[in-house]
Amino acid sequence: MTTERKATLNIDGQAPVEFPIMSPTHGNDCIDIRTLGGKTGLFTYDSGFLSTASCKSKIAFIDGDKGELLYRGYPIEQLAEQCNFLEVAYLLKNGELPSQTQKTTFEKTIKNHTMVHEQLVKLFQGFRRDAHPMAVMVGVVGALSAFYHEAMDFSDAEHRSISFNRIVAKMPTIVAMAYKYSMGQPFMYPRNDLDYTANFMHMMFGTPCEEYKPNPVLVRALDIIFTLHADHEQNASTSTVRLAGSSGANPFACISAGIACLWGPAHGGANEACLNMLEEIGDVSRVGEYIARAKDKNDSFKLMGFGHRVYKNFDPRAKLMRKVCNEVLTELGLENDRLFKLAMELEKIALEDPYFVEKKLYPNVDFYSGIVQKALGIPTSMFTCIFALARTVGWMTQWEEMITDPEYKIGRPRQLYIGAAKRDVVPLAKRG
Repeated sequence: MTTERKATLNIDGQAPVEFPIMSPTHGNDCIDIRTLGGKTGLFTYDSGFLSTASCKSKIAFIDGDKGELLYRGYPIEQLAEQCNFLEVAYLLKNGELPSQTQKTTFEKTIKNHTMVHEQLVKLFQGFRRDAHPMAVMVGVVGALSAFYHEAMDFSDAEHRSISFNRIVAKMPTIVAMAYKYSMGQPFMYPRNDLDYTANFMHMMFGTPCEEYKPNPVLVRALDIIFTLHADHEQNASTSTVRLAGSSGANPFACISAGIACLWGPAHGGANEACLNMLEEIGDVSRVGEYIARAKDKNDSFKLMGFGHRVYKNFDPRAKLMRKVCNEVLTELGLENDRLFKLAMELEKIALEDPYFVEKKLYPNVDFYSGIVQKALGIPTSMFTCIFALARTVGWMTQWEEMITDPEYKIGRPRQLYIGAAKRDVVPLAKRG
């Protein structure tokens, strides 16, 4: 990984200092500055960590210029089209796609962990009915550490696998319970005769009054949404999980921290914000007006669902999500849905407008996923919960990779202190 190449740092008044250059499988070379402080007494300043690699990882890779996302080396397009979500979960955790036998065993294991402790059910009753489901998720997932703590030797691979299986299996149950609680409907227990995503839809939309029969087209659409959101390299919530986990914290607590971070509107709340924007525009006839507002530097309006911090080209997940969006709306007879027509017109104009083309503001995955989830019957308040459900697989995989990395240390970023210089306390009687 480390090449023969060196980076030389010249500092006035000091002898030049060399640092090794590390080359990844894909992506930018990295200068190894771990000895910078000891050699020079200096630190680097990188607000937002835009030019800093915080870890070594084999899990996911993004090439923003090419519009490419790989899970363990596999293009996201191939995984979404040829694999189901639990196959992708197995891949992320184990590094390879499962054989038929491994797939069957893994799916059976997950099904055996889908129920939650009955006392955990009572925990929901402590929340207000109008509490945001993400607030409920933060509390309930964090509380798992109080119920499942017997397998907490993280040096033991079996204990780590038990924790992974438990949280991945129970997240659909917890998300569905958060939804049912907000609706005032009875909780629906999981059904082991259904696969992972169909079972989630049963718990979300089923009632004791009649048997819920999942629509395979809709199940497949939601399963693809899960796959597209399973991991996305070192984003804010993943970095939060890693930082929390670096202290040796319980993995369920780490996932709760990730959920709290994901809740931020600049992160996981983007698809909800996109749908709210479409509702604000309201009609196709007003698209031109809002396009003009988006280009006006003096207008606070922002075109949600376009552009991405990482992807400087088209978001590869957006292409898949656009296809899924068409399939779902066709299946439900919603081809002429007002929001979908509005979204298509907005997309068409933005892709042809020189302003957006020049800045490469292409539609991202959030632009379509909100429309799909709304068509599936999922309310906007639950969008980020769905995101958290899918991303839990990535979070747990990233947590385990960090825990098992022989180079891992507790996270301790440095700072550039710009406060008051050292000073003495003036006695109270002498303070003006």
